[in-house]
Amino acid sequence: MNIIVKRAKLADLNEIALLFDAYRVFYKQQSDVEIALKFIKERFNNSESVIFYAKNENGKYVGFTQLYPSFSSVSVQRTWVLNDLFVLAEMRSLGVGKKLLNKAKEFALETKAKGIALETAASNTKAQKLYESIGYTRDSEFSYFLNVN
Repeated sequence: MNIIVKRAKLADLNEIALLFDAYRVFYKQQSDVEIALKFIKERFNNSESVIFYAKNENGKYVGFTQLYPSFSSVSVQRTWVLNDLFVLAEMRSLGVGKKLLNKAKEFALETKAKGIALETAASNTKAQKLYESIGYTRDSEFSYFLNVN
């Protein structure tokens, strides 16, 4: 199967919004393609994220990843937060996620970033195995989160 991975342009966002909506549903949110499109379009238009998408040989969008910029004050370097990674259920275990992650890594290298941070559900062991196979390591030393709403 021939899968291509490219950086999203404005013209790709309608198709990516469908994937983003499915991603949100996976994480127990109500389906709302309109709000999904609005959210990613705002991030895109404000240069607040970078999205890569995967397409199969028939031109169908089958996965995406979204990176948000961050910075490390200690190392005085850029970092990226890989906040979203999603592959259609029927395309999983075919290497699509790995291609998206490798594209994100290439991008991090191109932008001279220190690295890429990500979080996933503790129950998502399949994704954890994928991340670890690429070289991600679990950081339990510094992780905290303050929910303010």
